[in-house]
Amino acid sequence: MNLSAALEVATATHSGMVRSHNEDSIAADAEIGLAVLADGMGGYNAGEVASGIAVAMVSAEIKKTLGGASGKIPDSGADSLINEQAINANLAIYQAAQSQSQYAGMGTTLVTALWHDNQMTVGHIGDSRLYRLRDDAFEQVTRDHSLLQEQIDSGMITKEQARFSQNKNLVTRAVGIDPEVEVEVHTYPVLPGDIYLLCSDGLSDMVTDEDIHLTLSSLQANLPLAAEQLVQQANDNGGRDNISVILVRVVKDFPAPRAGWLETLKAWFR
Repeated sequence: MNLSAALEVATATHSGMVRSHNEDSIAADAEIGLAVLADGMGGYNAGEVASGIAVAMVSAEIKKTLGGASGKIPDSGADSLINEQAINANLAIYQAAQSQSQYAGMGTTLVTALWHDNQMTVGHIGDSRLYRLRDDAFEQVTRDHSLLQEQIDSGMITKEQARFSQNKNLVTRAVGIDPEVEVEVHTYPVLPGDIYLLCSDGLSDMVTDEDIHLTLSSLQANLPLAAEQLVQQANDNGGRDNISVILVRVVKDFPAPRAGWLETLKAWFR
């Protein structure tokens, strides 16, 4: 099913004001309802390599799986598809890091969102985020896999204190660091008018949720401008890291395609 009429997508990425190169990678495809974002880590260009592998593998394999005549989600489900591809990317990055000394210790965050059947399935690892703007309610959908989030959850520090913490970049889960990784996957219903934001911590560390909300609300009629403006705000506030943004607006319903007469007949005689 081609979702390009149901979804509007805009992207922006920038190396920031401090880093010499961009270790974030992004991919978005409105036709199949897919957005993938990764924030690499590691010495030299290793972070760039890790995030590039993750995004290329996940987006290519999901596209291939959905590339059949019907474009339908496989029977195993969207959550299983996202989980499987994240695990495959994890192993590929881990093996590359083990076999090539210049890539030793490389890893990446990963957030993958797939829109299907009036739903969105999101899988994530690390502290890259997905937010949702619905009507005027703006909320973080994913929960960071980070030391900071664990400290907030345990009551050691408040969210306000977390903004000024020195431990912002310590993730508790990442792609490619270990041979196995746990992917957190959830599915949510979506509504026409929803706007979803995937971003690296180069945005969320530099711009408050309140300011992100304000920018999205005021520029929601122009998604490409909103994406560029979010990147600009992060740079205006110091741009200490690479900044990547994917915005997805749900334009209209996209229910699951009805089975054709042949599929109905097959199901009847199963």
